[in-house]
Amino acid sequence: MLSYALRRLLSAIPTLFIIVTAAFFMMRLAPGGPFDQERTLEATVMANLNATFGLDKPLWQQYGIYLSNLFQGDMGPSFIYRDKRVHEILAEGLPISIQLGATALILALVLGAFLGSVAALRQNTKTDFSVIAVATFGITVPNFVVAPVLSLVFAVVLSWLPAQGWGQWNQMILPVIALALPQIAVVTRLIRGSMIEALRSDHVRTARAYGLPTYMVVGKHALRAAILPAISYLGPAAAALLTGSIVVEQVFNLPGIGRYFVIGALNRDYTLVMGTVVIVAVFVVVFNLIVDLLYAVLDPRVRYD
Repeated sequence: MLSYALRRLLSAIPTLFIIVTAAFFMMRLAPGGPFDQERTLEATVMANLNATFGLDKPLWQQYGIYLSNLFQGDMGPSFIYRDKRVHEILAEGLPISIQLGATALILALVLGAFLGSVAALRQNTKTDFSVIAVATFGITVPNFVVAPVLSLVFAVVLSWLPAQGWGQWNQMILPVIALALPQIAVVTRLIRGSMIEALRSDHVRTARAYGLPTYMVVGKHALRAAILPAISYLGPAAAALLTGSIVVEQVFNLPGIGRYFVIGALNRDYTLVMGTVVIVAVFVVVFNLIVDLLYAVLDPRVRYD
């Protein structure tokens, strides 16, 4: 399995190279620039700024310099946050996004597995229909609707929880819920469908025939097989959650990398946006590898040579 993991990591290098290349040139082709303002700067000032940040060089040369610096772990200076390097900015925001996303991911997996199992065990009953209806609603309602509504109800109207800020436990509740709700809905539907199939499998029927309690049949035998589709989905979902949700971090004013990505994109901060893209791409590669390895752990039929 170790050799397989190493091969996957090595094969991810060309993928990351293509992502970085595409993002670099797409950013440069977008209209506007990092120093465009409502009031046009003097030509001399603009020329000095472009020279300082290397924007006066040909595009292919800028690309080569960026790749060379990136291989050395340097993501370049931020155009908006003066006197700060991009890796310093991301180092400040990434722990917040990871804490927020990891909590939402665990909540989604636990509640989704529970609700999906309950719906499968009570298939075609009112409980099943209710769970599916709620899950469908959770999937269709986007974060940019859920987050402001949660903030309005629980922070403004009821004054139970703070609407913004970071650092205290109660400031995590609303953003975690806003992030987790759509994922809970997806995991619930995935677990329900696979659990129904698992409950009809031969080994689960055998376990029931031996008189094992329902919780043991479901938890030890059926859930292990039923959770595989959810694990597959959680690869890209985990990368998205752990690197921060753009909408949620904006609504709750959280200093995570999702919020920095928005600020960088709006202000044409090329290096800040590129740094965020690189981080997200790395997380996607790593979590997809973790998912594949978990398959081998949960399913004895899967082997990697």
